[in-house]
Amino acid sequence: MATRLTTEAFVLPDLLQPGLRLVICGTAAGTRSARERTYYAHPGNMFWRTLFTVGLTPRLLAPAEYPSLPEFGIGLTDLSKFHYGNDAELPIDAFDVAALRSKIEHYAPQVIAFTSKHAGLSALGKGATYGLQPVPFAGIPAFVLPSPSGQARRSWDIRVWQALADFVAAQPPGTER
Repeated sequence: MATRLTTEAFVLPDLLQPGLRLVICGTAAGTRSARERTYYAHPGNMFWRTLFTVGLTPRLLAPAEYPSLPEFGIGLTDLSKFHYGNDAELPIDAFDVAALRSKIEHYAPQVIAFTSKHAGLSALGKGATYGLQPVPFAGIPAFVLPSPSGQARRSWDIRVWQALADFVAAQPPGTER
C-alpha cells in the first residue's frame, strides 16, 4: 500500500544541480527504495545495469552510490516526493508536475527522461509515447522510457534507453539553458 510520510521530508532527496546533462524522473520511490533511502534499490530493477549498458555511466553503480551520479552529469528526482509504493497504489494527487517543472526550469539540464510511460503521461499529457517527445518539457528535450522495474518487463525495451544515451552524448557541452 502507498504511504504518505507524516514529515515534510522527501522520501528520497532530489539529486539536482546546475549543469547536468540529464535528469531522470521516476513516478515515486518503490517500497524498498523508500526503506533503504536509495533510488532504484530493488535487485530486480534494471535501472543501474541499464545506465551502464547504454553508456550513461562508465561502470556499473550500486544503488547506494546514487549520490555520485552528478559526477557523470546525471540527476534524479520523482514526480511524487512525499509518497512511495507501486504506481497503482499512489493517491490521485501524489504527482506534483508543477514542482517538477519549476525544478527543471531552475536547474536547466540538457535533457529530461521519464522512467515509465505513467510518469511521461502524467508530466507530458496523453500524447506521450516512448522515445523523444515532439514537445519539450519546461523548455528542454524530453524522453519517455520503458520502466526498468521488474514489474514492467512486458514493456521493456533497452533500445529506447540507448536512443536516450545517444541523444545525450550528441548534445554539445554547455548547451544547458
